[in-house]
Amino acid sequence: MKRLIFALSLIILAIAPFVGETAMKLANLFTPEATEYLLFWELRLPRVGVAFFTGAILALGGMVFQAVFRNALTTPFTLGVSNGATLATAIGIVFLPASLAALSYFFSFVGAFSTVVVLFLFARSLKATQTHSLLLIGIALSFFYSATLMVIFYLSDLEQSYSIIRFTMGSLSVVGMESLYPVAVAALALLWVVIRYRPELKLLLTSYENAFLKGIEIKKINLILLLAVSISAGVCVSVVGPIGFVGLVIPHIVRLLYRRSSDALILPVFYYGGVFLVFCDLIARNLGAVSEVPIGVVTSFIGGPFFIYIILKQRGRHG
Repeated sequence: MKRLIFALSLIILAIAPFVGETAMKLANLFTPEATEYLLFWELRLPRVGVAFFTGAILALGGMVFQAVFRNALTTPFTLGVSNGATLATAIGIVFLPASLAALSYFFSFVGAFSTVVVLFLFARSLKATQTHSLLLIGIALSFFYSATLMVIFYLSDLEQSYSIIRFTMGSLSVVGMESLYPVAVAALALLWVVIRYRPELKLLLTSYENAFLKGIEIKKINLILLLAVSISAGVCVSVVGPIGFVGLVIPHIVRLLYRRSSDALILPVFYYGGVFLVFCDLIARNLGAVSEVPIGVVTSFIGGPFFIYIILKQRGRHG
């Protein structure tokens, strides 16, 4: 089964840049004057790359959150981190002049990291058996951010409102490699940090008490991991908007597939998170609609039922 899924993932990655509404002649891919050259190198290939690295960040970030907060339902999306980054980016769209649009990366990071700090402070005051309360706090933060976003809508003009609406739906419609570079760097940096602290992550997955007895500085390690996820999630949101449920779906599917502890699944989660979003993007831009379906809609359709399944499964275990 694992070999079959891996083979299918390679096929998806191989065909993704070539499948779309416009057919391409492969012979023209290396002819700068041809339309296929521009379509492939400036649109299709950067889009697939952004989709892969964004999915990788969201999946690996979800796995890290589940380890640090010790709850199978925690991800940057369900805990409001993505919503915090979205709100901060919307504030930048409305109140920053167009000449400072590049600061959206910084705004997204501030929104994501400030949410993580709030969640981390709450997590310190909760007992190990109260991790479900953290999820409720994240949901409450999401509602607060949504209400604040409505205020930003009210203060924005027509053009700004349209930009915010398109942004909140999530979109992989990028042009050129310029959008790929920051996402790729953020993804590889996050992967390096998680691999670097893999032994500590393994102990945290066992228990905080065991990690403490082994001499692990729990607060420091948690802060480093959460900071790395916040930076990478902020970069993702600033480029493609909020995309939900990838961090929830992929870690659970990979665990079911490999039957190993999360610390041994860092690379598979990273890889299949990227493949999953590339596959969702293939669906989004090939449904035959007048315009492509926002990628956030596709992932939510898949992730929503899976989220309910995880909740019911946990309830069955504890009930």
